Order: sequence, then structure tokens, then C-alpha cells
Amino acid sequence: MAALLALPFIGFAQQPSDTISIQKVLNEVNVNALRAGEKTPVALTNLSKAEIEKGNLGQDLPYIISLTPSVVTTSDAGAGVGYTSFRIRGSDPTRINVTVNGIPLNDSESQGVWWVNMPDFTSSVENIQIQRGVGTSTNGGSAFGASVNLKTDGLNKNAYLLTNNTMGSFSTLKNNVEFGTGLINNKFTFDGRVSKISSDGYIDRATSNLESLYLQGTYFGDNSVLKGIVFSGKERTYQAWYGTPLNYMDSNRTYNPYDYDNEVDNYGQTHYQLHYSQQLSDVTNFNVAGHYTHGEGYYEQYIGTEHNSVLYNGDYVFGQNALSFYGLDDVIIGEDTITTSNFVRRKWLNNDFGGFTYSLNHTMGDIDFIFGGASSRYSGQHYGNVIWSQYASNASFNHQYYWNKAEKFDNNFYAKANYKYTDATQLYIDLQRRRIDYIFEGLDAEGNSAEQEVNLEFFNPKFGLHHTLNESQVLYASFGVANKEPNRSDYTESTPDSRPTHETLYDTEIGYKQVGDKMTFGANLYFMNYENQLVMTGKLNDVGERTHVNVAESFRKGIEIEGTYKLTNKLTWAANMTLSENKIITPFVEHVDNWDTWGTDEVTHENTDIAFSPNIIWTSQLNYQLDKNTSVDFISKYVGEQFIDNTSSEDRMLNDYLVNHLRVSYEWESKIFKTAKVSLQVNNLLNNEYLNNAWVYRFISDDWDPSGDDHYVNSDSERGYNMAGYYPQATRNYLLGLSLGF
Repeated sequence: MAALLALPFIGFAQQPSDTISIQKVLNEVNVNALRAGEKTPVALTNLSKAEIEKGNLGQDLPYIISLTPSVVTTSDAGAGVGYTSFRIRGSDPTRINVTVNGIPLNDSESQGVWWVNMPDFTSSVENIQIQRGVGTSTNGGSAFGASVNLKTDGLNKNAYLLTNNTMGSFSTLKNNVEFGTGLINNKFTFDGRVSKISSDGYIDRATSNLESLYLQGTYFGDNSVLKGIVFSGKERTYQAWYGTPLNYMDSNRTYNPYDYDNEVDNYGQTHYQLHYSQQLSDVTNFNVAGHYTHGEGYYEQYIGTEHNSVLYNGDYVFGQNALSFYGLDDVIIGEDTITTSNFVRRKWLNNDFGGFTYSLNHTMGDIDFIFGGASSRYSGQHYGNVIWSQYASNASFNHQYYWNKAEKFDNNFYAKANYKYTDATQLYIDLQRRRIDYIFEGLDAEGNSAEQEVNLEFFNPKFGLHHTLNESQVLYASFGVANKEPNRSDYTESTPDSRPTHETLYDTEIGYKQVGDKMTFGANLYFMNYENQLVMTGKLNDVGERTHVNVAESFRKGIEIEGTYKLTNKLTWAANMTLSENKIITPFVEHVDNWDTWGTDEVTHENTDIAFSPNIIWTSQLNYQLDKNTSVDFISKYVGEQFIDNTSSEDRMLNDYLVNHLRVSYEWESKIFKTAKVSLQVNNLLNNEYLNNAWVYRFISDDWDPSGDDHYVNSDSERGYNMAGYYPQATRNYLLGLSLGF
């Protein structure tokens, strides 16, 4: 379990005199510009390098942080490799701000983070800070549920060569090589990593082939550090995103409807960062960073009846097998007119993201100041090509049937101050101004105009108090405001008459921490009150697309408890629990498609649970240190019931689940290896069958029962049907790792 305390909020009392101390000081300064410190009044968890390495056997980052409070992980392939994600306090990835060394990682348009594009990145991460709630000002999208800050590896004084290798269930393989020169002439270091991960996945054909690269070079001046970083990921993943029918869970649990050989996602992304830190004086430090990211790739689909027929049967794709949908002429053969065809298409994304960040840290008496901000520009091209058609019609090779482009400019400035009011009490203020300019042009995938322009400006203030009761106990309280813009689809699938407005969050946090020799304990009360939160209601906008709808008032409130207790010299227990209530207060109208009338029926709901927000989550980790070389961990994770839409209907609900894992590691030294470690992780030790994610489309039909024709359709208790896909997670499976250091 992570430690309860973070890095200190830095004030400078002396001038560093060597490379090691300048690296340490400037590293901490850079981190604290966007991170919370020991006396910052926010709910947080820090994960150290050692804690990260414990579980770093090839699974994606969401599984590395899965034991921290209020976190729920998901995996399309069911085994933690490929398309994975996480929620914090019920908030989805589009509401969680993620940065790497202070550089925004969230996609500017979808606002999520695709960890499949960053395989094995955690092998190059020194530590992770997870702030729950609004947290401190950061760069990129606002934190509506949490923020996650990743700091990459720092100074390695000595040369090293390390290889990490994993094999496991579902043909899972991970191989990497990490290397570094150590400190050269007390001025330079160079570090790198190459990785390859592959897995067949638990779900049928849910294969992943992932490659990544990390390179870092650092120059140490007398009072400065210059660091260049390049990291790149390439993924080819067979799609499992449609899920499995509910009624297959007993007979064909690993079912995947896709059987076209090349139903794949194929994407590559490369990040460039250049960081400069300068200690201007004993009390003043300056940091600036430039960054650029290029991504390009596609996902390929078969549209027709030969493959994936359960998905692409007539109206289920709303005419996407029609020649006219692709701007193609009907085909006339004799007296017959052919209007539909089978197709293979690729939907492309070609995007660029660049900008700079900066911060100035200054101490003046009892006040620590941080001034900073960021400016970035995103440019993304979206387009689709038909690469094969059963009937060629008038198509040329690689026929392009839509193209659109978006540009997004994101600028923010923040000012923070930590004031030592007394020896025991510190006051905190954090003010951020953020402006977004978002421009679209071209046609979307449905052939509708995407042209529009959006301009938004937000003010996000935060205030807090930290009070030390004694040397082992502290209290803190904070209040913060965050504003968040709608994502790309909310804009492109609407017009000015139906466009949703931005969301606002008012977050109150009250916490207590205690640190002792044998025990640590922390409790955090939170109340997150939302104004105009965007939720799915089934409503169609004025261009016929399902979109998010603003609900006037909703909230999340709860308590997070975490602690560690040293039961014996060898046995330590770490645990955390979240108890919460997550509600939409304002009555809202659910719009349910009526397949008999080709219209929609309206159902009014009030005081319902927010989707994917379990009321209880707890984690337990027992660590037994058998001897200095051998460690055993028994891990348990419980997630309560959660609804998959916002109606609180038990017809659309995921059952609670408890999953247990066993981890054993043995580490030794020899004349050949500086370090050697063998790790065995048995996931889902008790072989439970459980689901952690789903999607649903609800409709009404009195004249026709479609459940016999489509396995994804089930009737519900409310005069309707649910078309839904569920994501089964792997039963008992293992990962066996070997790390060798030279």
C-alpha cells in the first residue's frame, strides 16, 4: 500500500554543491509545481518505485494503481493487457487528469488516456501521485474525479543493465531491456528501455501486440538540469470492445462476435519532452518544458453479413452497408439494382499535440509561491477509407468517404501560495484561469457537417487549511471548483440548438492523518457537488445522434479510509475502503427508442444512482516477509454493485464481486548478477467469475421480440429490451516474472 505522506513542499535554505543534490532539489521543485506536498490539503496516494515494481509484470498501468483507494479497473480482453481503463470515485477516464512530468497526457478531444498506446511505460516511472477530487491545479483538462501525475525515472548514478521478462496465462509474454550509463564526468547521464508485450487475451481473439521505446538524456550544470525524453508506443490489438452477451456467461463466457481476421486497432504514438530547471537563488527556481506528440493509426472493420453478422444485420448499423452511405452509386446488373454491399473500412486518426509548460517557485518568509501555466495546440485529422467492397461501384482505390479536422488551443495560468500562519497551521490558495478554443471543419463519419467553433473560459479556485495536531497527527480541509468542457462527440454530434454546456464541480474535502511506528491511518470525507453534469439519457439530438445531456444537480459523497498496521516484525496489513453515495438529484427524462412507432418514449427518473459508481470498494493486502529475500502478498479487492446506466434499474446492473490474488517474490544477489528476482503472481486465486464493465442500449417493442434474433438482446421488467455487452474477466491465471540486473 502506498504511503500516506507525499513529498514535502519545498523551501530552499541552501545552495546545492554537487550533481546529486542539484538533481534532487530541482527534481522536487519540478514535481511540486503540479503535485501536492506533505502539507497540501488534498486526498492523495503516492506510489514509490518499489511499490510500482511489485506488480509490474506486463499488465497496464490501471492495474498498477488498482490497490489505491476508490479505484476500479476494467479490461476489454479480460486479462489486464490491451485496452484497459480505470475509474476513481466512479469518475471515468475523461474526468481524470493525467500528466507525465507535468505534460498533459489526456487526448485533447476524447479527453481519455489510451494506455494501450503506452505499453510497459510504468517500467520507466519513478513514482506516481494520485490526487482524488479536484486536487491542485494541473495542466490539461480539469480533474473532475481525480488527477494522476507520473514522474519518469530520475538520476541513476551508476551504470546498469536490466532485463525484465514475464510469461503467463493466455500466452502472455513481456520482455524488456533497461540500460543506463550512470553519471559521466559528473555532467551527463543516458538511460533507455525497449519493450515488447504480447497476449492472446482471455476473450476469444482479443490479442495484443505491443512495442515501446523510452530514451532519456540529462545534462547537469552547476545550478541547472536539462533533460530530453522520447517515448514511443506501437500497438496492434484485435477488438473485443463489443463485449459478450449476458446469456453466454454460463456457456460461452469468452465469446467475441468479431471473426474478421483483421478487425484490429493499429496505432502508434511518439512523445518528445525537453525539460529545463534552473535554481536562480536560494529561494527561487524556474522550470520550463516543451513537448510534442505525434500519433497516427486506424481501426479496421468488416461491415456486412459474412463476418460479425450479429452486429451488422440490417438496421443495427443504421444503413452503414449501403453504397450511398459511402458516397457510391448504386450498382445496376441487368435489371437488378444493388444498393448495399459488404465493405472493409479503416477509420483513421492523424494527430499532433504540442506546447510548453512553465513554473516559477519562490519562497518569501513564511510564504511559498508557485506561478505557472501551459499553452498547447492540438490538431487532429479524422477520416475514413474503404479498402475493399464487394461491389466496387464508382469507388477508386482506398476510397475516402469522410474527412474532418479539429484544432484545439488550451491555455492556463495558475498561482499557488502556501502560507505558514503558525508553526502548526498552514493556509493554501490555488487559483487557475483556463481558456479553450476549439475549431472543427469538414464532414463526420455520418456525412454531416462538423463545422463549428467553441470558445470557453474557466476560473478554477481552490482553498485549504492544514493543521498539525502533534508530531503524528494532522487535519486538513479544502474547497475547490473545477470546470470541464464537453468532449469531441458532444460537439460533433450536436448543433448549436442541442449542444450541451460545460460542467462545474464544487468539491469539499476534510481529512485526518496519523503516522506512527506500527500504524498509519487516514480518513477523508468528500462531497462533490456537480452542476450540469453530462450523463447519457438515451436522448437523440437534432441530428439524430445519442449524446450526453446536462442534468442540473448531482453529487458524489463518501468517506475514504486507509491505513497500515504492522502485526508482527514480519507481517504487515494494509487496507483501504471507500463508502459513498452517488446520485442524480434533479428529475431527468430518459428517452427510450420505440421500435413500433419509430419514435421515442419518455420515462422520468428522480434521485437515481450515477452509472458505474459502486457504493462500496475495499482493498486488503497482507504482506509476509518470510526472510530478507522472500516476500508473500495476499491481496483482496471488493467492488460493490454498480448500475450500467443512470436509471437505477436492477435489469441493468453489475453484481458485486470479490477477487483475490497471491504474489510471491524471491530476490537474491550473485557474482554474475547485481540483482536477480523471481516473481509469481496468481490472479483471481479462487477462480471467481465476475464482470467489471458493460454497455447498454434500451428500447421498447410490443409487436416484435428481437431477443430470438440477437443474442445481445434481453427483455427487462419495464416493458422493454436491453441490448447489452458485458466484459467477463479472466478466471484463475498467472504471471511469472524474472528480472536480472548486471
